[in-house]
Amino acid sequence: MSQSRLGILTCTASLVFGLAACQKDEPEPLPEQPLLAPGAACDPSILPVDQTPDEEDDKDPQPICAPGLACEPRAEGDEYVCGTALSIRGRVTDSASGLGVEGALVAALNELGEPVTDVVASDACGDYILPVSVRRNADGSYAESLKWTLAVGASDYQPFPTGLRPALPIDMSDAEPAPAEADDETDTGSSDDGETYEAEMVNNAATNVVLISLGADAQGVTISGSLGEGTAGTLVVAESGTAPAPYAIADASGAYTLFNVPAGAVTIRGYRQNVEIEPVEVTVGTADMADVDLRVLTDDPALLATVSGSLNVVDGGEGTVTSVVLVPASVYNAPLERGPVPLGLRDPPPPAAPDVTGAFSLTGVPSGTYKVLVAFENDQLVRDPDEGIAGTQIPEIVVESGQVVAVPDSFKATGALEIVGPGKERPEPVEAVPTFTWVDDSSEEGYDVVVFDALGKIAWQTEVPSGNGGDVSLEYGGEALEPGMYYQFRVTSWRLVQDQRRNISRTEDLRGVFVHGEAPPLEECTIDEEAATDGESSSGGESSSSTG
Repeated sequence: MSQSRLGILTCTASLVFGLAACQKDEPEPLPEQPLLAPGAACDPSILPVDQTPDEEDDKDPQPICAPGLACEPRAEGDEYVCGTALSIRGRVTDSASGLGVEGALVAALNELGEPVTDVVASDACGDYILPVSVRRNADGSYAESLKWTLAVGASDYQPFPTGLRPALPIDMSDAEPAPAEADDETDTGSSDDGETYEAEMVNNAATNVVLISLGADAQGVTISGSLGEGTAGTLVVAESGTAPAPYAIADASGAYTLFNVPAGAVTIRGYRQNVEIEPVEVTVGTADMADVDLRVLTDDPALLATVSGSLNVVDGGEGTVTSVVLVPASVYNAPLERGPVPLGLRDPPPPAAPDVTGAFSLTGVPSGTYKVLVAFENDQLVRDPDEGIAGTQIPEIVVESGQVVAVPDSFKATGALEIVGPGKERPEPVEAVPTFTWVDDSSEEGYDVVVFDALGKIAWQTEVPSGNGGDVSLEYGGEALEPGMYYQFRVTSWRLVQDQRRNISRTEDLRGVFVHGEAPPLEECTIDEEAATDGESSSGGESSSSTG
C-alpha cells in the first residue's frame, strides 16, 4: 500500500532519553469515489479505491456501484448495470459434533451441475458468504429466477454432495434482506443521491451444509491448481490405483483443490464432456502442493469419444424410461454402486428428465476408464439384479480419444421395489431404532436387506422371509448407529430357480436414505478478530454472521 493510505512514519530525536521516538501520522483520507444507483451503467473491472494498486493512487477514482449493489451483466447485450447484490450464506458443520468446519471451500452450481462461482472459504465458525451473479433488466432488477446447489470440500471430510447425499436446491425466490455487519459497509449503503440500498441473501436449510468426517480414513495432503478457461465443472481426480479416489470440482475460473490425497505416485486427471485434459503425474509426500496445473488438449467434441449401447425394460411396471451415466472407475464406490458423474456425461443431457427406452449415446467423452450405470435415478426402474442372465452386470469400459466405444451387452432394467420409508423421497431424520418398510414383491420367496453408511461400509445385513402381499417391515438389528451419520437401506427380492437363488428386483439407488439422530443445532459462534489474526478463534456468544 502507498504512504497516503498507511500514514507516514516520522521520527524525532529525544534529548531526554537519548532514544529515537517515532510517531505515526494519521493516514491521509482516501479520495472520494463516485457511487452509482440501481440501473446505472457500470464497469465490473473498477475496484473500490482501498483495493486499487498503489500505482493508481494519483488517478481520479472511477465510479462504482453503491454499497448494497453489485455490477451485474444485463440480460440483453454486453453491458453491465448496478442492481441489488445477492449472496448465498450459510454454515458448514461437522455431522457428529455440530461444530463449524473452518476452511471448507464452497461453490454454487447451476441446474446443469456447472459451477457459476469461484470458491469461498468458511471462517472459524464455519460461516461463508458466497456472492452469486444474476442477469439484470435495464433498471437493475432481476431478469431471471435461478436455482443452485452447493459443492463443498474440506480437509478430513467426505466431499459434498457424494455417496448417499444429494444437494438440496437453493431458490433465489427465497432471498431476503441481508444483515449489515458492523464493520462491513457492503451490505447496506447509499449512492451519491443519498438513497439507501440493502443487499439480499438466501440463507436457509439448503445453504447449511453438514460434512461427514472420514475418521480413521482421513489422511493425505492438499493439492491445488488450475485447468484454465472453459473447464468449469471438470471432475478432477487424484488417481493412485485405489478407489474411490479423492476428487474435486473445478470452479467457475477452472481452479481446483483436492483434499486428503495419500502419499505416493498420483496421476491428476480431469473429466468433463467435450474437454480432453492432459493428465499430470506427481509424487505426493507430506507437504501440500500448489500450482499443479493441467492443460486442455482439445475442446473439439469431434476429437473426443462416443459411447453407445442399448437397454431393454422388462416388467417395468410404471417405469418406462430411464437414463444412462458414466462414472470414472477411479471414483466409483463399489459397495454403494455409485460415484460422481462428470459434467455432461449423461443421456439425456442434464437437466432433462430420463427418456431412454432403447438405444443410448453419449458424445464428447474424454479418455479414461468408466463404469456404465443405467436406471440410476429415481425413475421407478433399476438395473435388473439377476446376475444369472446377460446385461445385468455393471460394465467397465476403456475410452480413448476419437473412438466410438460400444457397450458389449444390452442392459436390462426392471421395475423397482417401492420403498415406504424411511427416505422414500429424500434423506429422512430418524431418532429411534429405524424400522424399514417396503411394498411386497408378489413373486418373491425372500429378501436380502443391507444397510450402508455414507462411506460405503456395511452396517448390517440380514435375510427376510417372503411377505404376504402387503407392506413388509423390518426393525434394524445391527450395532448402534452413529449420531449424524447418513445411511441407506437396500432391499433385494429373490426366488429359487432350480434350487438356485435368482434376484428379481430391488429398491432404487437413491431412495431409502436416512440420517440417524437429529442434526446438532447450529452453535452460536463469534470470531475474536484479534485472536483470528494470530490464527486463533473462540466460540460462544452471538454469531458473527447470520446462519439461519
